Amino acid sequence: MTVKNDPGSTAGEVAGARPAPRDPLAIDESVIPQIDALELVRGRPLIVSDADEVLLQFMVGLERYLETQDLWIDLQSFALTGNIKRKDNNEPVPPSAMPALLDAFFAASAHDLDVVPGAAEALTILSERAQIVVLTNVPLEAKARREASLAAQGIPFPVIANKGLKGGAVRRLAGRVEAPVVFLDDIPHNLSSVAKAHAPTTLIHFIADPRLAKLLGPAPDSHFHTTEWSAARRFIEERLDTEDF
Repeated sequence: MTVKNDPGSTAGEVAGARPAPRDPLAIDESVIPQIDALELVRGRPLIVSDADEVLLQFMVGLERYLETQDLWIDLQSFALTGNIKRKDNNEPVPPSAMPALLDAFFAASAHDLDVVPGAAEALTILSERAQIVVLTNVPLEAKARREASLAAQGIPFPVIANKGLKGGAVRRLAGRVEAPVVFLDDIPHNLSSVAKAHAPTTLIHFIADPRLAKLLGPAPDSHFHTTEWSAARRFIEERLDTEDF
């Protein structure tokens, strides 16, 4: 889900709305050293996965948090702003209050979101054939907590705290491996930015929550669309087979 003013962030990935580069090739200066520090094997395929609504059940966790604040989310569109409402009068939370609300949610809950069913099992199997990196738009200070949370639930792969669109980051990662790259994300404009930044990347539009998937439909630039990791795994395996990996 999107948060206004940050074209590369999902509702589950941004602590407060903030401006971000709209250039699909751009890469934030904080991301470069994170990528360069990774121990990646040249010539081995790479799977780059978003976290929220791909690996983690963001919407379920958000709804759980909103309940404690006497709020609820009206899933009438694929956005947060305007859809989070007060239980007492059904009035939407004003846009000006959204950054503080999301900051509070992250502080309380972002480290203990439940893993999407099948994600850990699928990535464990795929890790025998490919390297795996998690590319998520969380603040840099939340990176360690997110990495620890994923590892504790069977997804022990490095996390990159991205900002803005993801095309630049994926292009830099692809340059490190010089091998097939697969990218999974729930946000169409992140998929589009990767399509522009590194055309050979295989793009999977993955939305774990079926309610959100119905609201959006397949992204135009995606090669595959799914809500289930078993299907995503089979598709990735077939792509790797085609590339003789």
